[in-house]
Amino acid sequence: MAEDKQTDLKESEKPMSFLTMVILTGLIGGIFWSGIGYFFHYINLTEIHPKVILDPWTIGDWKDSWLGTVISLLIIGAISIVAALIYYAVLRKLPSIWVGVLYGIVLFLLVFFVLNPIFPGISPFNELGRNTIITSICLYVLYGVFVGYSISYEEGEVKYKESREKEAKS
Repeated sequence: MAEDKQTDLKESEKPMSFLTMVILTGLIGGIFWSGIGYFFHYINLTEIHPKVILDPWTIGDWKDSWLGTVISLLIIGAISIVAALIYYAVLRKLPSIWVGVLYGIVLFLLVFFVLNPIFPGISPFNELGRNTIITSICLYVLYGVFVGYSISYEEGEVKYKESREKEAKS
């Protein structure tokens, strides 16, 4: 009887697919790190509020309220899923923490130099304060490490599990 329960338990516990884990990592990473960015804005370490994501596409005073902040964090989380999927497609087999650091720096450069004209709430780079630049670089690096290392670690676990299964069969 106890064996039947264990067998039923193992069959009902289906592990999360790798792609689902990547999507969740992107969503959670985007919401978490943009939430930290909002906190840093609140304590005046950065001039950039997460609601800058809404500025080009929305009108109304609601975006300046708590609802605008929450929706901004969720939108950044959704965009972060795309960033995580790009990491998954291109860099997942590189297990170094430095790959995540570089990925975060590339994302920072992309947002602050390439996409900057889209967001009127972000001043041109040469007009940003030192605290904003340093805080933003740190946030992007930490985001890159979070997403990158989470995905690369899972890739290593999948490979390890596959090699163990091969050994067990032979």
